[in-house]
Amino acid sequence: MNKTKIKISNLYKIFGNNSKKYIPKVRNGMSKDELLTKYNHVLGLDDINLNVAEQSIQVVMGLSGSGKSTLIRHINRLIEPTEGSVLIDDQDITKLNNSELLEFRRNRTGMVFQRFALFPHQNIIDNVKFGLSIKNIEKAESNDKAKFWIDKVGLNGFEYKFPNQLSGGMQQRVGLARALATDPDILLMDEAFSALDPLIRTDMQDQLLELQKNLKKTIMFITHDLDEALKLGDRISILNGGKLVQDGTAEDILMSPADEYVKNFVKDVNRAKVLKIKSIMNFSGVQNNSDAFVKLDDNIESCLPKILESEHELNVFDDKNKFVGSISRNNVADILKN
Repeated sequence: MNKTKIKISNLYKIFGNNSKKYIPKVRNGMSKDELLTKYNHVLGLDDINLNVAEQSIQVVMGLSGSGKSTLIRHINRLIEPTEGSVLIDDQDITKLNNSELLEFRRNRTGMVFQRFALFPHQNIIDNVKFGLSIKNIEKAESNDKAKFWIDKVGLNGFEYKFPNQLSGGMQQRVGLARALATDPDILLMDEAFSALDPLIRTDMQDQLLELQKNLKKTIMFITHDLDEALKLGDRISILNGGKLVQDGTAEDILMSPADEYVKNFVKDVNRAKVLKIKSIMNFSGVQNNSDAFVKLDDNIESCLPKILESEHELNVFDDKNKFVGSISRNNVADILKN
């Protein structure tokens, strides 16, 4: 299991002139609505505790106003916490002075925004080079790095176009290339694909997953879209009214929702499409002689015809083609009911 890269502990954010004064009231159970009505202060985050594993994609989701964008902006201290700590590799970034914080932002984090945030007067290669120029990397090297990442995101040949000459999806690829060009440890993506058309959005999700296979960055990805969260997240955190109500794998969220809020989120999800064979298989049994088999990380829906047509249990193999268990019609019965 990967070590913890980001450790968020007892994090509170209250927006208002006397924010620290109201921490005890929130600790004692004062709600977001009550704090606003009585004291004209807004509760952004309420005692968030979260560990993000190194080289993982941690999705944070919730409805509008749940606190997800507020949370991600604490990772690079675009928002100052009212109370609590944010540790990156055991360094508390809430304690950094201004120069240390600037260095941290330049070298350790990259951010991709929903609305692209490209410079309209600069061509694509200059947009991608922006972070490199801040780091005073010489021109020849920054050109090479920018071209490398432009190629990686599939925009080779567009280096000298301007943002208004590119589609929305292409512009977001530029934003992703710019964030990756500085080689940050941590990539922060705030509703990065939300403004895109569905087909382009799906393509960007696929590209991010493909890039992550090699990059192995620690990624915090904010979304309000459950399908996107289930597709991208190694783990998913769900916020409601500034509180973290559940954190877990896709299987945890779908099979064991923590409360009614989470249940309402997941009630319309096609579980067979999202869950993998490993979620419902038998991790025991004896390998049979059948040629029919499924893989541990296959999703259930893609294997349903094979499972339902077989009169016997199917062998399950891992990615190294090692036998790990079996699966039968009975294993999928409960999934098909929902």
